[in-house]
Amino acid sequence: MTNDLIEKFIETGKRKNQQVNIHFKTRSTITGMFIHTDDYVELKSKNFWRIVPSSRLEEFKSTKDMSLSRLFNGTEFTRLSDE
Repeated sequence: MTNDLIEKFIETGKRKNQQVNIHFKTRSTITGMFIHTDDYVELKSKNFWRIVPSSRLEEFKSTKDMSLSRLFNGTEFTRLSDE
């Protein structure tokens, strides 16, 4: 997917800071939340996205520890859907 399509999907009002399903070309679907950090604009321009998987979301919300997130390349996404 292109960074414009991804941005349009995740930056709508109801999806901002919400979990979504991320479908990939070559791996299993994950559920997670796109997070906005200081490097968000730079990463977005290169079609990279920082995502916290649902299994680590509660810990991330309490600690804001960036090591709980992972970077994903948007070109590997096939589609995004609501949880």
